[in-house]
Amino acid sequence: MKTGHSSRMPEESSPKRSPQNIPYKDLPHIINADGQHLFCRYWKPATAARALVFIAHGAGEHCGRYDDLAQRLTELNLFVFAHDHVGHGQSEGDRMVVSDFHVFIRDSLQHIDLMKKDHPGLPVFILGHSMGGAISILTASERLGDFSGMVLISPLVVASPEVATPIKVFAAKVLNLVLPNLSLGSIDPNAVSRNKKEMESYTSDPLVYHGGMKVSFVIQLMNAIARIERALPKLTLPVLVLHGSSDKLCDIRGSYLLMDTVQSQDKTLKVSFFSWFLGYWPVSVGLSGLCEGCGGRPQGLTLVGGCTPLGHLDMKVLAIQVH
Repeated sequence: MKTGHSSRMPEESSPKRSPQNIPYKDLPHIINADGQHLFCRYWKPATAARALVFIAHGAGEHCGRYDDLAQRLTELNLFVFAHDHVGHGQSEGDRMVVSDFHVFIRDSLQHIDLMKKDHPGLPVFILGHSMGGAISILTASERLGDFSGMVLISPLVVASPEVATPIKVFAAKVLNLVLPNLSLGSIDPNAVSRNKKEMESYTSDPLVYHGGMKVSFVIQLMNAIARIERALPKLTLPVLVLHGSSDKLCDIRGSYLLMDTVQSQDKTLKVSFFSWFLGYWPVSVGLSGLCEGCGGRPQGLTLVGGCTPLGHLDMKVLAIQVH
């Protein structure tokens, strides 16, 4: 069951419309600090929620692509929520353009704070995929102690050495000064998934951005990677990472670096070695001690993998179970 959510901020006299020309008054949304409307989705469990789960989607996509995952989580009495980042999906902003990567973190914290206010006392988990993994890491690092656990699926942690050569990085910085909107090419659907049905869903989804990635956006991704390097040593929360060994979009070396660097006592990396995806195999990993001393509150987290494709991996998380 889905529910709307109040933005807590005044609407303009002339109602704004989404990029799809739908009035935001008819859509669940929040308004960020820049006055931009962000489309939101809420998946509310049928009974009292045991925890909150915020999902941060990846670059070019939108939170609606996580509907199957969210529905599974609600069956475990978890209240799942997400929004389309600025410049994505049904949210305002030029497509795949952001003034600073921190805007994504700021907006995520705003949304999380609103939900925490409405549901005081519930533990909060953060789940991020691809660029959403970078957002999750930086969001958690700004609020150390606020999150009960973090799940990262093929997270963006480091730049691919084949792409981010010194010459290419220098060229991108120069181009950003003179041609920030220059397209550097779009995301290859063949690198998103080897599952034909998932590829067709991705390429035909009108809410997915299929245009070229702009120089300015690439620079913001590079800035985020630099911030992540500084943020990782601060993290002590339980972490579960799922990654494919030959992922062509987000280098798995980033996940190895994360595991070596975070100070978490409870951290697990699950890797598939037979393809650039996480394949069709189940995995169940318990993250314990997430909520010590909270009485009847959840004491741990179990993540179960299944076989529905999600983004640039062929294993989709089927359950995050708080126990």
